[in-house]
Amino acid sequence: MVERYYRKTVVPGDGAPFRCEGFVRGGTIDTGAGRPVAIATLPPFLRALLVTDGTVTKIIEAYFWEPVVVDTLRQEFVVAGDAIPWVHITGDERIMVRRARLRGADSGREFAHAFSVIRTELIPAQFRKRLIDREIGIGALIRDSGLESYREVMEVGIEPDTANDDAVFRTYRIIIAGEPVILITETFPLTLYR
Repeated sequence: MVERYYRKTVVPGDGAPFRCEGFVRGGTIDTGAGRPVAIATLPPFLRALLVTDGTVTKIIEAYFWEPVVVDTLRQEFVVAGDAIPWVHITGDERIMVRRARLRGADSGREFAHAFSVIRTELIPAQFRKRLIDREIGIGALIRDSGLESYREVMEVGIEPDTANDDAVFRTYRIIIAGEPVILITETFPLTLYR
């Protein structure tokens, strides 16, 4: 999964305005298969999730009106095999990767999956410990820690989901103290949000 980020150099303002502006008349997002999808055809709540700079877990809880549980499915330290420019990794650096699922505590529905690349050495010690201990999701951890941060959407698109259903995704980076520290791709199953 880390490979999807290798050598990507797209930066906001490069011709993909939806991820920066939220509204683009006649805008489309890429499917990777040469068939762009009109943004206007996506469910409104899903469009909002793609551009939000808030905690996705809380927004999903409010929309579906049930508590959301963050299940950590994978978390380990790996060595990056190549450069990941979006978070200033030059390759051969030790990074943490994490895969999580956001699911309804009552319904069991899977609302989203998230894959993260984290430069742990740039995170304050107490924050790092709670992250490694898998206490809560990254967004809630940032909010609860009081860290000043900025989220910058880097990419949005549609890709085939593992259940043969299209999924809408967004990749964004979290900047802390002026440094890009965390890169997250959140994937939302399209049929759930219709």
